[in-house]
Amino acid sequence: MYQKYKNAELVKPSGLELKDRLVGVQRVTKVTKGGRAFGFSAIVVVGDENGVVGHGLGKSKEVSEAIAKAVEDAKKNLVRIPLTDGTIPHEQKGKFGGARVLVIPAAKGTGVIAGGAIRAVLESVGVHDVLSKNQGSSNPHNVVKATFDALLQLRSPEQVASQRGVSLSKVFNG
Repeated sequence: MYQKYKNAELVKPSGLELKDRLVGVQRVTKVTKGGRAFGFSAIVVVGDENGVVGHGLGKSKEVSEAIAKAVEDAKKNLVRIPLTDGTIPHEQKGKFGGARVLVIPAAKGTGVIAGGAIRAVLESVGVHDVLSKNQGSSNPHNVVKATFDALLQLRSPEQVASQRGVSLSKVFNG
């Protein structure tokens, strides 16, 4: 799922204290010759609030069953996100479908300035201070995936230094 990201590190859920956040539940309808068949679709974000996060989609005839399936799916897609002092290392844009997301690191004490689906993802990651902007589509599925796109492109200062083949002090003093 995350093959296009060089620094995406998949994480095993064993031993992690994961908390799930429900982003949205939709009632979906399938029209058959016998009438309408109703079902539910749920999107959930799980994370340990310490840099590990995943998202999942579940569908079922019952709401609780759809949520349970979404949580199981999210646990299969956990990734580690680099964090620095309760915020993200640098500004980053993410895109998925018609949704575009911009996340910007913020000073300590700013809080999570984000709405809806972006807030659920950032709080699950464990970010405490960040600014964000959602542009384009507000579809929660696409916004969650666009936020993941932005987060998976983040690189820690250590990763930048090793990729450039220089010391960590040179990355900051340039």
